[in-house]
Amino acid sequence: MDTLYYGGSILTMEGENDRPEAVLVENGKIKKKGTLKEAMDAASTRVKKINLEGRCLMPGFIDGHGHISMNGQMSVCADLSECTSFDDIEKTLKDYIREKGITAKNAVVGFGYDHNFLQEERHPGKAVLDKVSRDIPILIMHVSGHLGCANSALLALAGIDGSTPDPEGGKIGRVENSNEPDGYLEEAGMMNVQAVMMKKVKVSVREIIKGMQKIYIENGVTTVQDGATSSMAMKLLTLSNTLGALKVDVVAYPLINSDGAELMKKNQDMVKKYKKHLKIGGYKIVLDGSPQGRSAWMTEPYLGGEEGYCGYPWLKDEEVDRFALQAVNENQQFLAHCNGDAAGDQFLNAYEKALAQSSNPDKDKLRPVMIHCQTARNDQLDRMAQMNMIASIFVGHVYYWGDIHMKNFGPERGNHISPVKDALDRGLSVNFHQDTPVTKPKMLHSVWCAVNRISRGGQVIGEDQKVSVYDALKAVTIDAAYAYFEEDSKGSIKEGKRADLVILDRNPMDTDPMELKDIRVLETIKDGKSIYKAAN
Repeated sequence: MDTLYYGGSILTMEGENDRPEAVLVENGKIKKKGTLKEAMDAASTRVKKINLEGRCLMPGFIDGHGHISMNGQMSVCADLSECTSFDDIEKTLKDYIREKGITAKNAVVGFGYDHNFLQEERHPGKAVLDKVSRDIPILIMHVSGHLGCANSALLALAGIDGSTPDPEGGKIGRVENSNEPDGYLEEAGMMNVQAVMMKKVKVSVREIIKGMQKIYIENGVTTVQDGATSSMAMKLLTLSNTLGALKVDVVAYPLINSDGAELMKKNQDMVKKYKKHLKIGGYKIVLDGSPQGRSAWMTEPYLGGEEGYCGYPWLKDEEVDRFALQAVNENQQFLAHCNGDAAGDQFLNAYEKALAQSSNPDKDKLRPVMIHCQTARNDQLDRMAQMNMIASIFVGHVYYWGDIHMKNFGPERGNHISPVKDALDRGLSVNFHQDTPVTKPKMLHSVWCAVNRISRGGQVIGEDQKVSVYDALKAVTIDAAYAYFEEDSKGSIKEGKRADLVILDRNPMDTDPMELKDIRVLETIKDGKSIYKAAN
C-alpha cells in the first residue's frame, strides 16, 4: 500500500526552498514528491492518506557518532545523571542495590555523574562509595565515559594497590601524600578496571536490546553509530539483528588498536554493506580524553590546577601512524576521537603520512572523520579540508560544558569550542552528534546549540561560530548521511531514496531559533513503516 503525506510543511533537505505539497511513499521508498495532484496521480488505487494537519515532515535524523551498544548497557545501570551531591550518589546506589537484589557475588555500575555539577565539585572516590558497600564491587562512570571511581572492593578485585603504577594513557588517583589509590580512575585506568568489573555484572540481554535504541527512536533518529565496537558489543548487535530486534540502521566501527581487524574478517558480509540493519563502516581509534574532565590532550596548558598541565595522549605517534596506514591500505574509513588540539595534530600528521605512503588508488575517497573537534584550531580545519576529512562535532558541549571550557581554557580558546562556522567556511562536511550515552540523542537540541551557542549558565559561547538553522539541519540529515557513504539513499526526501522520515510538531525553519530545542518528535518512520508515535 502507498502512503501519501500532505497538509503540512515538508522539508526535503534538497534545498532551503524545496517545499513540496505532498510526498508519496511506496515499498519503503520515496516514490514521488511535488504538488498534491502530482503525488495523487502517481499513487496506486490503494493509498493511505495522512494529513499532517500543519505539522512538519522531514528526513529522519542521522547520528554522526555515538555508542548504541554502550547506551544499552548503561540503560540497565544505576542512573546518576540527576545526582547533585555525594549524598545523592550514595542514596541512588543503595536504592539500586536494594531494588535489584544485588549481592557481593555480583557488582554495581552507575553512570552519568558529573563532578563539575556536584556540590562538592570533585569526584566521589572510594571514601564515598565504601559507604554504599565495602563488599559489593562498585564502579561509577563519569558522564564523559572517560573517568570514573571505584570502591575498595573493586580496587582489590582489580589488583590495584599502592604499588600499582599508572597505566599508559591513564591515571590512578592517590590519597594525598601517599601512593594508596583513592578510587578515582582516569582513561586507561578506568578502562582496565571496567574490563574486570563487567565479568561480575549481572545483566539481562533482553533489557539491553530493548533499552539501547528506544531513546534514539523517540528522538526521530533512524541511523545510529556504534563507535569503538568491541567483540562483546558486536555479538550484542549481531544477536539483535538476527532476532529482528533492530528497528534502526546501525553502523559499527570496531577499534583498530584492539580486535578491529579480527572483527572485520569475521564479519565480511557486513563490511560496508548492510545485512538487514547492521553494517561495519570502518575503523575507530581513541587518541585522548575529555576536555571537561581535563584529560583531553592540549598543545597549551589548562588554566588552574597543576602548572603547565596539558592532558596526555592515549597512544604514541608511531602507533597512530601504523594504524592510519593500516586503515588506508585496507581501504577503510578511519574515525579518530580527538577532543584536544594536540590529539588533532597527532591524527592529522598520521593520516597525511598514510596518504603519502599508501599505494591504494582509492586512498583519497575514504572520508576520514575527526570526532568531537572540541578544540580544533583553524589551521587544523584547513588541513582537514585539504584531505577531505569530515568534522563530526559534539556541538552540545557549548550548552552542557561551555562554562567549564571557558574556565579551563580562557575566552580565546573557550569561545572556539565546537567551531562549526569556521569548519563550514572552509568547505568541510560537518555533522553533529551527542555521543550517546554521554548525552541523550536529541538532534533538535544540537541544532538549537549550533544556532544559538548558549551555555547552561546562559552565556553566549562563540558568537562568531553561530550557523543558520538550515546548515544545522543539514548536519543531522544529508551531511550526516555523507559520512556513512549513504547520501544517495538517505538524508533527504528525494525520489528513489529510503523513506526514513520524522514528523515534528512544527517546521524548524519557521520556528523562533530560541524554541528549536522545544520542537517535539511526533512520529518516527523507518523504511516507510512507523516505529514510534508520541503519546498525545
